[in-house]
Amino acid sequence: MKIAAVQLNCHLNEPARNRRRALQLLESCQADMYVLPELFASGYLFSSREQVWAMAESIPDGETCRQLSKVAQKHGCHIAAGLAEKAGDRVYNTAVLIGPQGVVAQYRKIHLFSEEKRWFDPGDQPFAVLDIGSCKLGLMICFDWIFPESMRSLALQGAQVICHCANLVLPFCQQAMTTRCLENSVFAVTANRVGQDRMGDQHLRFTGHSQIIGTRGERLAQASKLQEEVIIADIDPRQADDKWLNPANHLLQDRRPSLYTL
Repeated sequence: MKIAAVQLNCHLNEPARNRRRALQLLESCQADMYVLPELFASGYLFSSREQVWAMAESIPDGETCRQLSKVAQKHGCHIAAGLAEKAGDRVYNTAVLIGPQGVVAQYRKIHLFSEEKRWFDPGDQPFAVLDIGSCKLGLMICFDWIFPESMRSLALQGAQVICHCANLVLPFCQQAMTTRCLENSVFAVTANRVGQDRMGDQHLRFTGHSQIIGTRGERLAQASKLQEEVIIADIDPRQADDKWLNPANHLLQDRRPSLYTL
């Protein structure tokens, strides 16, 4: 299975431009699974809930889902991508999974970061594993990385590949994700942004270095800090089913939850 991270320079409040550029990069190479950044169509640095609402789309009939669905059908692939989702009077920071038949699933970000708590509603769905035939995968969004429970809950449900849509501004995630993969024996694809967002006197610069991590914490591919690009790795998802660290220690069976109480 070929898995890919699409590292993109998103422009704030320019969804048509961002979708066009993302699809150009995506179609520049062949993979079975592509992961796009968090909020890739809208940009990230909002100043009000009203601004988020104006950029938000419904799932599955919004323009981003429609365009990604056409590409997934054309190439017989799956795409995980981050977008602002409107649902009733709520707006979520959401990752959507799209396959050849259209939208497969969506995950609404559980762990909101910084100003996101002002603009978005917190996710109302638990982490879930999706069997797409070629692998069993889970969805995470950006700041979920700092909570070990995020990936652990997916690993306990049998996830083999984690699709991690991100807009990283802190310097810690890329290194921490190697530990997340090692402690759970799973693959992870972190698709990050490059460039910056500006809104008035506010400014955020994104850290790039999108990466694909193997089940033993090894970097299978990593992008540059500053450039748009696509990175690809060939993996066997079945390797993630082996949770034995050595003949005596199993990463999941050796857990002792009865002694982890507060």
